[in-house]
Amino acid sequence: MNELTQTEVTMEYIQKVASILSNKKYNIQTMGCQLNENDSEKLSGMAEKMGYKYTDNIEEADLVIFNTCCIRENAENKLFGNVGELKKIKKERDMIIAVGGCMSQQKHIVEKLRQSYPYVDIIFGTHTLHKLPQDIYEVLEKRKKVTDVLDIDGEIYEGLPIKRNSNNSANVTIMYGCNNFCSYCIVPYVRGRERSRKFEDILNEVKDLAKEGYKEITLLGQNVNSYGNDLNDEKSTFANLLYELNKIDGIEIIKFISPHPKDFKDEVIKAIKECEKVHRVIHLPLQSGSDNILKAMNRHYTKQAFIELAEKIRKEIPNVAFTTDIIVGFPGETDEDFQDTLDVVERVEFEQVFMFIYSRRKGTKADTMENQVDEKIKGERLEILKQKVTEIIDKKNKEYVGTIQKILVEGVSKNNENMLTGRTNTNKVINFEGDKELIGKIIDIKIISDHLWYLKGEIM
Repeated sequence: MNELTQTEVTMEYIQKVASILSNKKYNIQTMGCQLNENDSEKLSGMAEKMGYKYTDNIEEADLVIFNTCCIRENAENKLFGNVGELKKIKKERDMIIAVGGCMSQQKHIVEKLRQSYPYVDIIFGTHTLHKLPQDIYEVLEKRKKVTDVLDIDGEIYEGLPIKRNSNNSANVTIMYGCNNFCSYCIVPYVRGRERSRKFEDILNEVKDLAKEGYKEITLLGQNVNSYGNDLNDEKSTFANLLYELNKIDGIEIIKFISPHPKDFKDEVIKAIKECEKVHRVIHLPLQSGSDNILKAMNRHYTKQAFIELAEKIRKEIPNVAFTTDIIVGFPGETDEDFQDTLDVVERVEFEQVFMFIYSRRKGTKADTMENQVDEKIKGERLEILKQKVTEIIDKKNKEYVGTIQKILVEGVSKNNENMLTGRTNTNKVINFEGDKELIGKIIDIKIISDHLWYLKGEIM
C-alpha cells in the first residue's frame, strides 16, 4: 500500500472532524501581510470542509483561529488582548482557541501562551498550517492541548482546500520564506528559507482560477524576483512566470509583491514592459535612503543604486508608478541619514509609502544594536515624512485628472455605499457611481477629480 501524501492525510482528518461536528461556527482573525491573508484563506477552506460555518461574531464561534504576524510589537499586544477577552467565554462553553502564524514560531511567544493563557487549545506554526484538522481532531477526541510547531523549514503542500475572500481577485503565493536576513526583520526565522512552488503548479492554479471566473491575480512572496533560484531549472524564473501567466485567457490583471531592489533583473523589467496584463505599479521597498543605515540593515544596495534602478525602470516603462516601505528611527539613524531618506522620496516620487517607526524584534540583530533612537525623535521624523509624502501624492494625483483608466470593478466603496470602486493599473483607488451589476467587470473610467487617497471618476 502506498504511503499517503501529507495533503491526503490532511483530507482524511478533515473527514474525521466533519463526522463528529454539527452546526458549529468558526471565526478567523488575520494579522499582517497578504501572505497571511492567503494562509487564512486556506485555514478557512479547511474549516469549512470540516463542517464549520463562518461567523463574524467571535463570541458565538466554536472555533477561533488567530493567524498572527510578528513584524511589529503592537501585533503581540493585540493578540494577547484578544485572547484574553475569550477567557470568560471559554469557561462558559466549549470553544476551541487556536493561535498560529508567524508569532507562534517564536519560542518566547509559545512559552507566554502556555503560561499566561493555558486555555489556548492549539498552537501551530507557519510550517504546520496544513495540520490544523489533525490538531482539532486531537482536541475534540482526546481533550488534549496541542503545540504543533516546527523549527526547520517547512515543505510546500499543494491541493489544500481554500476559501477565497473575493470572487474576482485572487492571491497566489509563488514562494515561501526569505534568504535576506535584514537586520530588523524576523521573517526568515519564522517563515524559513526561500522555497519556490513548482512552475507548473502555479500555472495550473491560475488556469483554474481563470476557469472559475477570476480576472485578477496577485503573486505573493517575500522576494518574488528571486523566485525559482532554488529550483535549478532555467525555465523557472520570475520573468518567465510573468510571460506564461500573461498568456492565460480570462486573467486580465497581474500584480505582484514584493520584489527586493538588489535582485531586480533587467529581464524582469523587460517582462513587465512586454506583458500588457501586468500592472504598471512596482513596490520597491527602500527602507532607508542612507548608505550607513542600509548597510546596518543588511540591505545590499546603496542610495545611488536604488535611484538608478528606479530611473532605469522609469525609462523602460514610462507610465510606471512606484510604491515603497520606509522605516523611520532605525538604530543609529541621524538627522543626516533621515535627510537622505527624504531626498530619495523626493527624487523617486513614490505614489504610496508604507511608513513604520522602527520596532525592536527579539531575535533580530538590530535588537541588540546600540544607539537606539529616542521615541520622540522617531515620531517627529515620521510626521515630517508623512508631510513630504502627502505633497508628492497630491501632485501625482493631479496628473490622472482627464485620463481614461481601464479598471476591474472590485465592489462597493468602503466609505460610501452609493459608490463603486476599482483601481488604476498603477494601483490608485477610483470611486465612481454605477450599477452593482458592474462588479467583477472591466470597464473604462474617466478621472474627473483628484483627492488625497482616491480619485473620482465617471463611467465612459
